[in-house]
Formats: sequence, structure tokens, C-alpha cells
Amino acid sequence: MFDLKLLQKQPELARKALLERGADALIVDKFRAMDEHRRAMLSEVESLKNERNRSSALVAKQKREGLACDSLLNELSVLSDRIKILDQKASEADEEISDLLLSMPNIPHVSVPSGRNSYDNQVVSVVGEPTVFDFLPKDHVDLGVALRGLDFERASKITGARFVVYRDWAARLERALACFMLDLHTREHGYTEVMPPVIINRRSLVGTGQLPKFEDDLFPLRGTDLYLIPTAEVPVTNLHRDETLPEDMLPLNYTAYTPCFRSEAGSYGKDTRGIIRQHQFNKVELVSFCRPEDSYAQLELLRGHAEEVLRRLELPYRVVSLCAGDLGFSAAKTYDLEVWMPAYNDYKEISSCSNCEDFQARRANIRYRPEPKAKPAFVHTLNGSGVAVGRTVAAILENCQNQDGSVTIPQVLRPYMGQIEAIEL
Repeated sequence: MFDLKLLQKQPELARKALLERGADALIVDKFRAMDEHRRAMLSEVESLKNERNRSSALVAKQKREGLACDSLLNELSVLSDRIKILDQKASEADEEISDLLLSMPNIPHVSVPSGRNSYDNQVVSVVGEPTVFDFLPKDHVDLGVALRGLDFERASKITGARFVVYRDWAARLERALACFMLDLHTREHGYTEVMPPVIINRRSLVGTGQLPKFEDDLFPLRGTDLYLIPTAEVPVTNLHRDETLPEDMLPLNYTAYTPCFRSEAGSYGKDTRGIIRQHQFNKVELVSFCRPEDSYAQLELLRGHAEEVLRRLELPYRVVSLCAGDLGFSAAKTYDLEVWMPAYNDYKEISSCSNCEDFQARRANIRYRPEPKAKPAFVHTLNGSGVAVGRTVAAILENCQNQDGSVTIPQVLRPYMGQIEAIEL
């Protein structure tokens, strides 16, 4: 959530930040007009309450002295009615201002590149050379179907488009990847594994920024205020909603393996073939809570932990710093990890690592106490995919395929796959 004080005291900075993100900067003027109107009402209420107190004291005095006070009582009644009306209007103004603040995206960090869309993102590093074959490579769909591991036809019959049934080696590979990632992040990177609910309430989605703006991207449960999670970031970040954490607990680092559910509203025609963009997919998520002064160092650590997954799988990838216009709603800075996909002859996002600064903490009321008697301050929250499991399956199929149609299992996964070295018919 936008800092109220920033809008009140530094409106030009807020306008500049919104313009950089391609958002409507006029919302700042709308907020200031609403806030000024609200302040005027509160000032009038305060003045009327003081007048009411004086009149009440005078009524009490006149009653003690046996004097008539009918006119004063009438004045008090009028004052009370006016105060009640203004209190109601001020409460409505508070709600309108809150709704307005919830609709405003985070402010980009000063290090974020300028730009409007993905074409303006900046490549930070490239790790490994794009895979080159001396034969015509297949895409992951043709490989997965031919090897009888990916069944799109039956998934479509069961549910519909953008779902898949994993069979045999494919189900085992998905499970192996999740176990490998969780073991790496818990045993070597120091994360605490959690298994959160995959059904969440509306307040949780407001806390992390998916609501109210992105309602159409979610799968609601009919007749309730509950939803299927779009990412484990939501339930894991909300673990500490409305809490004040001791400073010595920070940083708090969690990892979670969950299914994720997205309607992909607005993505019509994008990556509809295969398992790159599904309505249901599995992901290992990384979430961190830390002190504000540590959050950008923590972002580099978190990004490095996600990169380590790809390094150990020996998959070529690159790191991209997203420009201001391509940032997610809650992010102040984001790195995307993009894995090389031979069939696309291009890189595809496989992880997104973001520092949300105190944006989510304000919405979810997550604080820490810098010192035992100090005033609580908002933590900074970070999240990242560590990494998307289904997309990793696709990347392994395409990068590790052989001319005979078999697929070599990355060395690091073989202990999780019964030591088999290749997928073949």
C-alpha cells in the first residue's frame, strides 16, 4: 500500500512513480482532493464537539440554578445530529481513500530501469550457452506425448484447456524436482519449509496485493469469500499478518511447495501450447521477511538461491531486471530468471524474484520492533519462485533431449529418480 504521508507531503514523487509504471497519475490529485475534504469534515466535527461540550456544561449549570434551558437543549440536538452526519460522511471518506490507496501500485526502486514493457527490460547476466543440437529438436509437447508422460487429451476431457495429466516418468520427474528444490532451499539455503492451505480468504489476497485489482485472475469458491491460491506467496506472507515480530527473528525465510491456480485473464493466445502457461501448476516458493535496511541484500540472496536450482540442473538461463512499466503490482524491484527453450528459440520466464519493500506489510499490518521499547516499524517482504516446477519439466525435456527421442535426466535429479539416466520408451 502507498504510504499516506508520501501522498500528502510529496505528491510530485508519487506522480512520477505512477507515470513510470504507466499508471494514471491523476489518482494523486483525486486522493489529495478526497483527503482535503475528509480533513475539513474532521475539523468541523472537532469544532462542533467542542461547542457541544460547552453547551452541555452550560445546560448542566442552568439546571443546577433552576433556569430554563429548552433553547440550549434544542441547540444540542441540532449539534448532535450534525456531528452524527459528519461522522458518517468522514467514515465513508475513509473507506473511499482506503479503496483508492489499495488500487495504487508500489513505487519502483531507484535502480529499476525506465521503460514501458518487456522490451525495455535489461539483461543483467547470461549463464550458460543456448543449447544447440545437430538434429532438429522437438518441443516439450511432442517429446512428452511421444514418451507417454504428458496427456493433454485426457486432461481436456476431465477439465478443459490448459490442464495436463502427468503419467509415469513425468509424474515422477515433477515430484523429483520439487523434492530437489525443497532439499536445496532447506538444507543449504536455510529456509523453513511450510505447507500452507491452498484455499485462502479475501483479506489474505488484499494483504499481498492481488485484490482488489486482479479479481479476474483468481479462482473464487462460489458462495464464500474464499479463493484458490494463485501462488504460495499469498498464504506464506500472511503467516505473520497483524503481527509484530522481534528484530532478532529477522530475517525469516520460508519455502513452500504448492499447486497454484490462475485463470490467466488477459493472456489469450499466449503460450497456449504445452505446460508453459497452465491454469493449474506446481511451484516451490521462497518468501522472506527482513529489516528495511537489509532488503536489497536479501533480494540478491533470494535471487541467487533460485539461480542455484538452474545451475545445478545445468540449464542455460539469463537474469533480467524488469523495467518500471513491467513490474508486478506489489513489487518495487524484480528480477526474472528466464530459461532457454530451444523449441521457442528464446528464453522463457521460470522464476520471478521481487522486493516489495513495505508495500505488502502495510496492507497486511506486518511489523517488527527494532528495539525492545521502540515504536514498531513495517518489515520488508520479498518473494520468488524457487522455481516453477512445470516449466522446469518443459525446460529439461527440450534442453536434454537426444536424437533418438529420449531425454537425459540431469545428474542432480537421478537420486530422486531411482538412478535412471534417461527417459525413453
